[in-house]
Amino acid sequence: MILGAFRADFRVSFFNAALLKDPEGVLGKQGPNTQHPDMIRFVDNAQVAKMEPVILSYLKEAMGYAEAGIKPSKEEREIELPDELVEALDSDPELAEAFHDLTPGRQKSYVINLNSAKKPETRTSRIAKIRDSILAGKGASER
Repeated sequence: MILGAFRADFRVSFFNAALLKDPEGVLGKQGPNTQHPDMIRFVDNAQVAKMEPVILSYLKEAMGYAEAGIKPSKEEREIELPDELVEALDSDPELAEAFHDLTPGRQKSYVINLNSAKKPETRTSRIAKIRDSILAGKGASER
């Protein structure tokens, strides 16, 4: 379990939360690229007191999985590449080889970065800027 405090809220996050049954439907995702809901978000202390039994039951369930050594199965997900990246990889064999040699997480970081651009021209421009990082085997947020 991880406790996090932020400006607008505070959170209880669970390791291996994909295993949790969440009968109360209180688990939320940390962001749009998160695969499984894994945290409970609070905005005031009264919410914590009200949800104490739920938090304790989720914690007990999570501890049971941890003590038994049970982990969620890995889901292999296909990464859908933006058209501009596909074109760049098709026209640049060196870039294609380097991109496919990246770990799935690093590949995904580039896809997320490119997909955040609304215009195709912006994606094309970003590809030109990130080419050297891909060739160096780095992820989108690595320096």
